[in-house]
Amino acid sequence: MDNIHYILLDEPLSLKHAEELEKRIYFISANINQFKLVKGESTINGVEVSLLPGTDPIEIKTKLITVIDNEIALQKVLPPRVIWKSDKHDTTYQDDLFDKLLEKEMVYEMGEGQVCFGEKLIFLMDTLDRMIKEMTISNFGAIEYRYPTLISTKALEKCGYFKSFPHFLMFVTRLHNDIDTYRDFLEDYTSHNGVGSYLLSSCQNVDYCLPPTMCYHTYHQFQNTQHAESQNRVITSIGKSFRYESKYHRTLERLWDFSIREIVFMGSKDFVLDSRQKFMEASFALFQKLGLEGHCEVASDPFFCSEDTAAKIFNQRMQELKYELRLKVADDRTIAAASFNFHDHFFGEQFNIKRGESEWMSTGCVGFGIERLAYAFISQHGMDEEKWTRILSNGCPEAILAD
Repeated sequence: MDNIHYILLDEPLSLKHAEELEKRIYFISANINQFKLVKGESTINGVEVSLLPGTDPIEIKTKLITVIDNEIALQKVLPPRVIWKSDKHDTTYQDDLFDKLLEKEMVYEMGEGQVCFGEKLIFLMDTLDRMIKEMTISNFGAIEYRYPTLISTKALEKCGYFKSFPHFLMFVTRLHNDIDTYRDFLEDYTSHNGVGSYLLSSCQNVDYCLPPTMCYHTYHQFQNTQHAESQNRVITSIGKSFRYESKYHRTLERLWDFSIREIVFMGSKDFVLDSRQKFMEASFALFQKLGLEGHCEVASDPFFCSEDTAAKIFNQRMQELKYELRLKVADDRTIAAASFNFHDHFFGEQFNIKRGESEWMSTGCVGFGIERLAYAFISQHGMDEEKWTRILSNGCPEAILAD
């Protein structure tokens, strides 16, 4: 049985920090099985944790306090600035929606954060993606690329991902290319009656990772290139992205692998900012047609495990570098279904992408989580497929529905 422990904070933490604390606790230790914040009227006074047997609660408290002191308590909590709100709808939400999807064999659970989709969900996700793709190509002149699944570790390093999001990383490795290694592995495999962590001693290659998002492929694609000052680009792609979500994985909302439709703007700073604004407006209009209730607000990325986490979050919010489209999945809960980001010349500089002789390329990107879009769609519109078709026809030509 798990051991329940009450960890008293040395200093009470403002309730305003509850969300930031909650999304970090499972990453503090794999030995935390469950947790609950212990709250006062305006403060968080402690955390009740369920720990795996043999776990030292003092060690857990030390880790918890370190994260609070370095990453959370220093954050200046700003009320989210909402830049767009949809029309309100009279919607009845089902608490057991995911169970209903399982019952109707529209999805199958395959493991932690792993879901298999049936034909009906595939139709819905593909249709939503085609609508976004069509809008991107027809309105913004985007060129589409199809990227490989793996991304080089060096490319991910240039993106700064290791320093900002180490908790999400998922590496790909292989056995060292040597006949003796293969033989030793087969012996170990036979003696252990299966695969386990012992095999890591036989592995060597960590040159590739599973990509956490699609836009990193685009920056890697255009590294060490020079473009005319008047040349601007819009690139789109869709592919599987991977993020380790620990025990936060939930229904279709937080999968370990998921599909992202990404749009990257490359060019002058004015072009990128203008394109991002126009794309947001086009997206809001599309979701209004689809009858989806939600809002768009200033947001920040889930930085973790860095001494300057609080500064990064504050800077990102103050400069409004990231907007997040949040769609309702319950009366009192929304999920992030899309983000609209501006990077200035960070990726241009990191990947040596230039405008003219000396100016770094500015970039921005838009990402849509296709599974999350589909889940929000079903949460709000129900499971009647004929109703889906009627609603989807409001947002796209009949040709897209027929594909």
